[in-house]
Amino acid sequence: MTSGRKLRTELCRDAEDFGRLAAEWTALYGRCSSATPFQSHSWLHSWWLSYGRPGALRVVLVRDGDGALLAAAPLMRARGPLPVLTQLGGAITDFTDVLLDDERPEAAAALAGAVARAARGAVVDLREVRPGAAAERVFAHWRGPRRRLPDSLCLELPAVPMEGLLERIPSGKAQRVRAKLRKLDALGIDAHVVTGPDVPAALDRLLTLHQLQWRGRGVTAEHTSERFAQHLTRAVRPMVERGDAMVTEFRLGGDVVAADLTLMSPRLAGGYLYGADPVLRERKVDVAAMLLRHGARETSAGGRATLSMLRGSEPYKQHWRPEPVRNRRLLLTGRGTAPLLWLHAGAADARRWAARQARERAWAGRLLARLPSRAPAPTPTPGG
Repeated sequence: MTSGRKLRTELCRDAEDFGRLAAEWTALYGRCSSATPFQSHSWLHSWWLSYGRPGALRVVLVRDGDGALLAAAPLMRARGPLPVLTQLGGAITDFTDVLLDDERPEAAAALAGAVARAARGAVVDLREVRPGAAAERVFAHWRGPRRRLPDSLCLELPAVPMEGLLERIPSGKAQRVRAKLRKLDALGIDAHVVTGPDVPAALDRLLTLHQLQWRGRGVTAEHTSERFAQHLTRAVRPMVERGDAMVTEFRLGGDVVAADLTLMSPRLAGGYLYGADPVLRERKVDVAAMLLRHGARETSAGGRATLSMLRGSEPYKQHWRPEPVRNRRLLLTGRGTAPLLWLHAGAADARRWAARQARERAWAGRLLARLPSRAPAPTPTPGG
């Protein structure tokens, strides 16, 4: 495949070839300012090894005349009754995107054209696109039918130290949080950032604590699976080594009583998964405040602007008066297959309507259960 202005495009369909892209993918990732750790090669390639299907890989690449990688769209053929290309990462990924070199604006149009050719009559369905993502530039250059739909709600805080976050909440609540933090300090709970070869063992402890924390309360099934554990083990150690992730253990009397995985980019950091020993609840420890204090300290020290609580609007997040930010779902297709796009968008609209109704009417909940799954590898939101 070719494109104008001396750019050329490629379609990678082989998992081993995708693996060999690591070095140049990582370099491009560093030149795409909107990228999040979910677009790192470590995360995406590891996800494919755990969740991918033979023959489904469709990674679209744009190179300049010298062969330098300027753009990439990590896609796959999705399961389902309609022909659909969707992003790698599935439902365990909070933000999806393409990669575009900030210094080469012409790559966006070339990538849009290459994705259209790769789709070959399918609908391109990009889920969980964060506002300002590079995928929005591909959407702007798309020449066929397209539609933008709302997707998951995320909550975000400014990346400031804990005292700055306490200023966002009423003074009475702030005083109670300060008292809880003083209790943490009095107990002697200390935070230890894990590095290098200790990361895999720390992740194993984190997953064990996560299961203990949610025992009897409906733990997310995928977080107990072997493929999820293997994905984290493969992906996170190289991400830690490059500064794209941070694993922290919280110790009490030498024992690890809580652990947290935070994903980090130059612009934001987001707490992805944590686990806490039930003994902390028994001792009235505010685990959320403990994690937030540590995350706020590390995020603000790194010069980032945003501390993301990622997807979901759980009540404990609302205590901090975060800013709501809505992810987007971008649907794209060719002119000859516009009916497929409207059918796909209609199904998405129906599912969102049923989800709203299900909160109030039992019959709508039964309808929602019969609708097609929203993602090729359905898994509830991380942290749940």
